[in-house]
Amino acid sequence: MRVTPPGSTIGILGGGQLGRMLALAAANLGYRSHIFTPEADSGAAQVAAVATVAAYDDAAALQRFAGQVDVVTFEFENVPAATVETLAPLVPVHPGAAVLAITQDRLSEKDFLKSAGAGTAPYAPVSSPADIAAAVAHAGPRGVLKTRRFGYDGKGQRMASGEAETASAFQELGAVDCILEGFVEFACEVSVIVARGRDGAMAAYVPVENRHAHHILERTIAPARLAPEVAAEADRLARTIAERLGIVGVLAAEMFALADGRLLVNELAPRVHNSGHWTIEACTTSQFEQHVRAICGLPLGSAERHSDAVMQNLIGHEVARWPELLADPLNKVHLYGKSEARPGRKMGHVTRLYPLGTLPED
Repeated sequence: MRVTPPGSTIGILGGGQLGRMLALAAANLGYRSHIFTPEADSGAAQVAAVATVAAYDDAAALQRFAGQVDVVTFEFENVPAATVETLAPLVPVHPGAAVLAITQDRLSEKDFLKSAGAGTAPYAPVSSPADIAAAVAHAGPRGVLKTRRFGYDGKGQRMASGEAETASAFQELGAVDCILEGFVEFACEVSVIVARGRDGAMAAYVPVENRHAHHILERTIAPARLAPEVAAEADRLARTIAERLGIVGVLAAEMFALADGRLLVNELAPRVHNSGHWTIEACTTSQFEQHVRAICGLPLGSAERHSDAVMQNLIGHEVARWPELLADPLNKVHLYGKSEARPGRKMGHVTRLYPLGTLPED
């Protein structure tokens, strides 16, 4: 197995906070990072050795970028497929184009999950008004209509009940290809982050509970308060999905935990994930270091946690609380270097550690 050794340069597509934390983790292992992003003064570029500011479809810039890096990864899965297709013949890209093809399209993702034996909410494609009646009949009277591509943090989706509301939601979303998912009554939302190396070795973090506000992750509680057999099944599902995908790198599998103990897989993210930020302080190896290890062919680190943790996102103007948060010596504050606080924008996060088994009640 080929190893990309320390001293090499990792190319990161995307300049946001995930790319920033990847670059910081890479530096701790002796790697340089080169950020490719269309955004000037990005948070990731602030901590990287080099940055290329160019559009993702700038073929000439991508070729120059490929010539200056030893391996490429990405911080978000909506990188255009054509970008990866341009880079792949020139430099190793992890995860690869086949993983993106599945996870960039919600219908392809759901079909893949079904083929892997994972439970999902009932779903049906909606590509035209003519599809709506059959989709509602299959998914059920209450549903969530989502665009098949380019949706995150609640963008590109609408709640809908019945054919009339679904038809209206379809028009509101631009009448693009969509998927209607049946509404699921769940006890809690959980995620499992699993890393898979170039050699197929895997390491998974404990399942965590995720709480959202306005469709944006607000808080992650590690570990999730699940029955042991449910936690074991969540771990098994994440590992099975990673193996079936053949992913190299970190994968986040988001799931609904139902009151009867069943798990339904909701979404996949083939990258480091917001619900894994707690691993920076609470685990032997953070998700960011684990991703670097995986894509570079290094042995994976231990995913064991030495502490329980609660991670709180700082969204929009909540970042103005940084003085009071830093005044508490038990808080670990991360700020992302973004110049403008906007509603719904992730500006930072704060993590609080607890001895194992002592998470506070809500």
